[in-house]
Amino acid sequence: MAQLEQIAAPGSEWWRSAVIYQIYPRSFADASGDGIGDLPGITARLDSLKDLGVDAIWLSPFMTSPQRDAGYDVADYRDVDPLFGTLADFDEMLAEAHARGIRVVVDLVPNHSSAQHAWFQEALKAAPGSPERARYIFRDGQGETGELPPNNWESVFGGGMWERIVEADGTPGQWYLHIFDPTQPDFDWNNEEVREEFRSILRFWLDRGVDGFRVDVAHGMIKADGLPDYTPPADADSMGGGEANVPYWGQEGVHDIYRDWHEVLAEYDGDRALCGEAWMPTLKQTALWVRPDEMHQTFNFPYLMTPWDAKELADVIRESLDAFGAVGAPSTWVLSNHDVVRHASRLALTAENPQGEGIGPNTPDKPDTAIGLARARAATTLMLALPGSAYLYQGEELGLPEAMEIPDAFRQDPTWFRTNGERYGRDGCRVPLPWTAEGTAFGFNDTGASWLPQPASWATYARDVEEADPTSTLSLYKELLAARREHGFGSGSLVWEDAGADAVAFRRGDVHVVANLGTAPLELPAGATVVLSSQPFDGTSLPVDTAAWYTTA
Repeated sequence: MAQLEQIAAPGSEWWRSAVIYQIYPRSFADASGDGIGDLPGITARLDSLKDLGVDAIWLSPFMTSPQRDAGYDVADYRDVDPLFGTLADFDEMLAEAHARGIRVVVDLVPNHSSAQHAWFQEALKAAPGSPERARYIFRDGQGETGELPPNNWESVFGGGMWERIVEADGTPGQWYLHIFDPTQPDFDWNNEEVREEFRSILRFWLDRGVDGFRVDVAHGMIKADGLPDYTPPADADSMGGGEANVPYWGQEGVHDIYRDWHEVLAEYDGDRALCGEAWMPTLKQTALWVRPDEMHQTFNFPYLMTPWDAKELADVIRESLDAFGAVGAPSTWVLSNHDVVRHASRLALTAENPQGEGIGPNTPDKPDTAIGLARARAATTLMLALPGSAYLYQGEELGLPEAMEIPDAFRQDPTWFRTNGERYGRDGCRVPLPWTAEGTAFGFNDTGASWLPQPASWATYARDVEEADPTSTLSLYKELLAARREHGFGSGSLVWEDAGADAVAFRRGDVHVVANLGTAPLELPAGATVVLSSQPFDGTSLPVDTAAWYTTA
């Protein structure tokens, strides 16, 4: 590799270099004992996150919802679902996080609402063509009596993307669009009333003091004019990450929405931030979401989905720094979240596993746990040396693998049901965390209740066990985050180095970073002094599936 310097986008805003920890509230910590995590549970565990060394937390949805899709079906955008607590609980959690120097980002779901949202209930009672229906995407059906859907689009969760309603007089009526589950009708973002409602929602949470928003399905809010038929390739990613010109993903009109939102956030001090979930085919297209007048961050899904291959990994890092730097934005780096197989398992998979498909008892060629964990630790050691903002998903700091052996009767992901069990979905990365080795719920609560069953093997991953072990994954994460802060790796430049075809190597100032993705040990230069490594080794011969930071005399 040539000695090429790549510089992260300049700027001092906190979000340019922050390490942001994703909390999936129902699975983080349960103070009430009902088996579902809650806001008081988060508040009670904030010291653990301060000790870990993160800069901010991002909370997956906690707003009022019937929970048909784990909160991504919002019925009231201005309140907390009773499962998770109250607005007062949220305010306390926010204040306690801020008191510890931890910023708070909340999830916003603007593409669709719950079918129980007051607006959709009004739409069902109103007539075709009414203002109430104009807030959503209602269309007449095809066929002699409208018995066929308006087009052939297929839902992300399986099945058709249209649902026919029964009109108030009892006759079959119009169809409404739902990219996801039928209980999640899509808003019509061409309607100014919808846009004004979300400006108000943004201000509601900004006034409470939140530091930003993670925007769900940020590439899906505008649909192509005329809603033309579209048949995706057989191997298509369910969220559209590998396809171009999809009529319900990545339409140009979404950018006007985020320019508008950018202005709303600019009304507030504290560098409030927008981070988009936009699955686009290329990094250059992804970077369009973070031009100077739009969002501040967007997730780097091409990086997340890169296989354990040195060339592919180096290429995506290089392309990321170029693409995001070209628009003055930082790249983000992420290896796991609530929608993908945990990277301690995914990096050891030997077969294709499209986003959202999941893995389970009948998955062929199950990942090797030891290989997966070694690669996960190495991948994180590499990632946290990169300039930009890094996202961590709860439990990855413990080295948690995907929970594969969930009995069918306990599964809850809509994908499982919509595909009649053909896809396992995302339950395996959402199992409640183990805080203690003892207790029937491993410290998730005091009652033993758990909305998804926890594997018995997770006792060995419990936080109290790992806190006492200097070689644990938790200890590694603490060391990495402290060193990242000490060396200022969230900003600055990266110089590529050549360590062979099976390695990814670069320099950050006087610190060299190398990951061995090959099949044989890699000799470090003479005089190398290891700063830290993903696995213990002799300091001279870097084992396979291992990464290290080192200096030279």
